[in-house]
Amino acid sequence: MRDLAALGLTHDGDVVRQSERSELYRATIERLIAEDLTYPCYCTRREVSAEAIESISAPHGARPTGAYAGTCSTLDRAGRTEREAAGRTPSLRLRSGGAAVTFTDRLAGFYEGAVDDFVIRRADGTPAYNLAVVVDDADQGIGEVVRGDDLLETTPRQIHLARVLGLSVPAYVHVPLVFGPDGERLAKRHGAVTLEDQQSMGRTPADVLAVFAVSLGLAEGGERPTLDELVQRFDVAKLQRTVWVLPQELAVSVEP
Repeated sequence: MRDLAALGLTHDGDVVRQSERSELYRATIERLIAEDLTYPCYCTRREVSAEAIESISAPHGARPTGAYAGTCSTLDRAGRTEREAAGRTPSLRLRSGGAAVTFTDRLAGFYEGAVDDFVIRRADGTPAYNLAVVVDDADQGIGEVVRGDDLLETTPRQIHLARVLGLSVPAYVHVPLVFGPDGERLAKRHGAVTLEDQQSMGRTPADVLAVFAVSLGLAEGGERPTLDELVQRFDVAKLQRTVWVLPQELAVSVEP
């Protein structure tokens, strides 16, 4: 929040924390259970990863990473009792029915994805990401979601869940990630990756904002546009469709 304020970036309304919205998630999960759209899953992450999934029931579309093969979808009461007696606590999965979802992303373009029976509540009782963001977006009236393109493949799951719940589906813009000078996804190991890091090297928030502007194709190197100017210049069509690499001079070496 301090970094956003330092950059001059504001937001609408109060800050919303998912940790304070457990009742809203619980009510949604109970509704899905009551409509017989869920089932308990006793598979561990390792078991799911080890499964060789040749195909899922949806005939078309890309499979999300870690797509579930439906191993526990046909378990009877005896099978569930046996697994619970062995100490396994189940997560809860949504029955997708082999759905396939298509949508057009404002940057990535047309996308079609198959929807597996994904987790909506983890084994520890925590609402899963795919459920929480759908509930949050609808409750807050979000009309457009902008996020990293590493989450593009999860979007069919979220659109499917929103439709099941009768919620409006937002528009999406999935933008390329930022990579470090070594060509790997930007991380702490690359050095000066936070605003505080940059300030410790003598750069001001305005300097960092100028770097953002260049990375978005909204400014030339050496320009220092204001936020108002950037708002006027903004155009999704100007955004690059490949990863943006943080220049070497903006990073510092960090000893392992």
